[in-house]
Amino acid sequence: MVKRLLWLGAGVAVGVVVVRKLARGADALSPAGIGERVRDTAVTANDSMRSFISDVFDGMHEKEAELQHAIEAGEPIGELLEDEPNEDKDRQ
Repeated sequence: MVKRLLWLGAGVAVGVVVVRKLARGADALSPAGIGERVRDTAVTANDSMRSFISDVFDGMHEKEAELQHAIEAGEPIGELLEDEPNEDKDRQ
């Protein structure tokens, strides 16, 4: 009798775990779950884009300051206007 109750308890525990996992899976596949994942992806993409734009503007302002300093010092700016060597181009 105790053995049967033990197996019954184990079966109930496994059943609860399976039902909870299935419920989470169903929630993830529901329109609300899909919408939440899409929103999270959009937020992440937006943050990445903002970070990229910030990096571009920081580089632009740094280069502009470099050029301004060279002009004020009367130095030639030709080398500053050239693109920096790209490692990918060197490999080809």
